[in-house]
Amino acid sequence: MKKVLTLFLLMTILSIAACSNDTGNNVDGESSKQPMESTTISDSVEPFEAINQDENEVSLHDFEGQWWVANFVFTNCTTVCPPMTRNMKILQDGLEEAGLDDVQLVSFSVDPERDTTDVLKEYGENHGANFDTWNFLTGYDFDTVKNISETSFKSSLLPPGDGDDQVMHTISFFLINPDGEVVDRFDGTKQDDMDLLVERVNDLK
Repeated sequence: MKKVLTLFLLMTILSIAACSNDTGNNVDGESSKQPMESTTISDSVEPFEAINQDENEVSLHDFEGQWWVANFVFTNCTTVCPPMTRNMKILQDGLEEAGLDDVQLVSFSVDPERDTTDVLKEYGENHGANFDTWNFLTGYDFDTVKNISETSFKSSLLPPGDGDDQVMHTISFFLINPDGEVVDRFDGTKQDDMDLLVERVNDLK
């Protein structure tokens, strides 16, 4: 009887664990879960104004009627940004191969004081970015990009602590539909999620 009870408890525990979709926490405290089938993270992305790596003015208006993917990085980042930017390049290549080369990519700098247009241009070039569909944005202050992250993408953004120069930001890649709604998010540090993102866009377009 004890063996039967023990086996029953073990099977129950395994069943509960298998039902959990949570695979851990990201560096910014966000839950790292599989992309949901259908979700709207926010009603819409709030209007913003910025300057890209070519010193062109860029605003939310430029992405109206288009699918686009947004993330938050900075060039002096020593942890998650390098793999995130490599994965964004992988995503760009994957979208082009899938015939989805009209999808726009947007990387908001969370260190706008350091990340000038020239710095972002060099950073993008070093990662093989195609600037036709990938904008690296700056030209605002920290409080502005903090508001963009927290209001439009529901993600915290923390300035560096004393004696530090590293900004704490989300590692998510956000998928935005032509109506300006954030419809899904993916782990920007995981290369496999880039394939999932391409599939998601292909299914929704």
